[in-house]
Amino acid sequence: MFSGGLFAQTSLDSSFPVRDSTVQLKDSSAGSNPVLSDTLQADTISKRPMNTESWKIPAGEALSSNELNLEILKRHPYFGFTSSPVTLTTFEKKFNGKEILFYLLVALLLSFALLKWLFPKYLADMFRLFFRTTLKQRQIREQLIQSPLPSLLFNVFFVLTSALYVDLLLQHFGLLVVNFWEMFLLCGLALSFIYFVKFLGLKISGWIFNAKGVTDSYIFIVFIVNKMLGIFLLPFLIVLAFSQGDIYQVALMVTWCGIALLYLYRLVLSYGSVRNQIKINLFHFLLYIVTFEMAPLLVIYKVLLYFFSRTA
Repeated sequence: MFSGGLFAQTSLDSSFPVRDSTVQLKDSSAGSNPVLSDTLQADTISKRPMNTESWKIPAGEALSSNELNLEILKRHPYFGFTSSPVTLTTFEKKFNGKEILFYLLVALLLSFALLKWLFPKYLADMFRLFFRTTLKQRQIREQLIQSPLPSLLFNVFFVLTSALYVDLLLQHFGLLVVNFWEMFLLCGLALSFIYFVKFLGLKISGWIFNAKGVTDSYIFIVFIVNKMLGIFLLPFLIVLAFSQGDIYQVALMVTWCGIALLYLYRLVLSYGSVRNQIKINLFHFLLYIVTFEMAPLLVIYKVLLYFFSRTA
């Protein structure tokens, strides 16, 4: 239809110019003097960027639809369909920044996905026990205790995520005294050493004071909360690693609030579990928390700060 319309408006012979019957209207009673002209149509045709000389074809030849469409594209006044292509030279942009950190976060995400795929029942039971959504808590606890391999792997996952979180905090506050990756390794070793010593000390204390059931319950609650903390920190590590400004501050405050709530929840669970087995009041329990939970961490922090300040 488009090609037919063009044939209707264009003369194949240059001796017969194209005219629009609506351009000028003549009154037969007035002779050859024009009385009305359509200025809008005349103005539109006068400004049309078309060269009628370029449409000359030999007499007796007709163009097919495809040939006519090709001629239209070749002579288009606004788009150069037959012009030479423009070559744009681009250079490879190389980034030298957080590539290793990106791959580490991808490895952590894949590790969590693999753990969830290999041990779906363990993860589901851990969530149900943590949020107390079932009445068979003792049975689920026994099942979790009898699964040492997933427990060990989730503990390792907690150490990696927590070490990276602490490393990012030290970098944010300008407290790194060594390389970022060396500090990450030191944080992982420090967390492993702290919880190993804590585990060993509680086991020895339970054996000495004949309170193995109490210490085992407390150890179980501590490591369950640690596993949940490792899962909680994973999405925020991505935000803290690659964001800045208000988004970074919001993510930082959310992680602090989450860690505080998890630690408080751990105290509540621990106190309830210990109180059900031995007679202990809240003051003695808080005294234990301050003495054996907070004081060693403060001492270790003070020693590390003194050591790094001397070496720097």
